[in-house]
Amino acid sequence: MAQTVLTADIIAKEAVMILDNELVMAKKVFRGYENEFDKKVNGFKVGETISIRKPTDFTVRDGAVMQTQEVVEGKTTITVDKRKGVDFKFTSQDLTLKIGELSERVIKPAMIQLANQIDTDLMALYKDIPSWVGTPTPPINSYADFAKGPERMDEYANPTDGRCAVLSPADHWGLLGSQTALYMQDVARGAYRKGSLGEIGGVDTYMSQNVPTHTVGSAATASAVTDTAAGDGVLSTTYEATKDTGYMYLSTDGWDASTLKKGDVLEIADVYAVNPVTKATLAFKKQFVVLEDTVTAAGDTAIKIAPPIIPTGAFQNVSAAPTDGKAITKVGTGGTGYRQNLMFHKNAFALVTVPLVSPPGAIDVARQSYKGTNVRVIPVYDGINDESAWRLDVLYGVKTIDNRLAHRISGST
Repeated sequence: MAQTVLTADIIAKEAVMILDNELVMAKKVFRGYENEFDKKVNGFKVGETISIRKPTDFTVRDGAVMQTQEVVEGKTTITVDKRKGVDFKFTSQDLTLKIGELSERVIKPAMIQLANQIDTDLMALYKDIPSWVGTPTPPINSYADFAKGPERMDEYANPTDGRCAVLSPADHWGLLGSQTALYMQDVARGAYRKGSLGEIGGVDTYMSQNVPTHTVGSAATASAVTDTAAGDGVLSTTYEATKDTGYMYLSTDGWDASTLKKGDVLEIADVYAVNPVTKATLAFKKQFVVLEDTVTAAGDTAIKIAPPIIPTGAFQNVSAAPTDGKAITKVGTGGTGYRQNLMFHKNAFALVTVPLVSPPGAIDVARQSYKGTNVRVIPVYDGINDESAWRLDVLYGVKTIDNRLAHRISGST
């Protein structure tokens, strides 16, 4: 039986299916924004952006008298700014192989690398997440450790459907070992025989070697908020002032001459979290994430944090605004690295992949889409050596859409 010469279209179809199969976190985040891009056009370039509206919130009226509230909607954007690719060569002889043979030898290893890159870019969004549950001492090695995640999601009124967790190998196997001691036969069988955790406490749980490590900045573990100088003495703000940015600059002082790192998590004395629906004060402190590397000093230092501190109104997120002199504490020890396991609802993060343009002058360009993932393949023939150089490209963007729906999980309770 005659062999079929493989074309760019055949290779693109195989590549995009393998890529989708190898993705982990990318399958668990929101993908619907891809519909906002007009795919009827020829394709997209790096830097194209769409605007996304944030959900609004309200307070409940007490009594019969009508109290009209303004509908305040924030917005954010997602940009397709990540261009990644894998390039390889085929001889003419290679191109007469069956697609299954070529897929196993060349395409699958290439797509594994590309899938890992996409998942890595999504996992890096941990730096937007202020909520860090558990004492950052690895690994997660008990159900009690793991359960702190869904417990925090319940306290923050996160939706109960579509919850996922992505754990590092050490935390995955630490938790797996704890499950083998359970009496429940099916759970123990999955843990022993397949190394599979599956759904735990309503959370679909996965392992990924792409879970990043965050090294906490070296600044001292405590300072104080101030109402005098840096950041114009800003200790709180309003939703109206921050609805499109999602951050504020907090005025502080008393640090040593050192650094805070993007992704560090801070707590402020006597500033507690509140239930986002009832506004009732919760038993744990509100946490804030540092959004950019900051050089600290004994004098005034303005720190860019999220979420903004909103003490009143429909978007209230703290029990009270901090006052001058309240101590600031970092989560974790300065200079120490901690794996950033994530537990999240799918609407916390978004991934958009869009078809790249078909370049003018390029011949035999293939663009394929599979379950929302888009791949472009272009061959470039070298007639002297009878080789085809193939470039495979994806264009995508990742974004934290709602940081209230995601939480970092560490080992010790």
